[in-house]
Amino acid sequence: MKTVKVNFTIPQDVAVALKKQVKSRKRSSFVSDAVRARLKELEDEKLRLLLIKGYKARAQESVEIDTEWEPATLESWE
Repeated sequence: MKTVKVNFTIPQDVAVALKKQVKSRKRSSFVSDAVRARLKELEDEKLRLLLIKGYKARAQESVEIDTEWEPATLESWE
């Protein structure tokens, strides 16, 4: 996989914890995995909100269909 060098600023306590917990040669991979996981969470949340919006939009349509077909639903099928 192609890589690029990226410079960014993080809080000092996070940097200290990272250096303490993750070996020098593993930090890039660790940060990459953490960012990838967080990006997936953001995408999942975006999709969840989109689905909620869609379900709410369809809710009124479902009520209208149920109302339209209510006589047939309640009709005796003898």
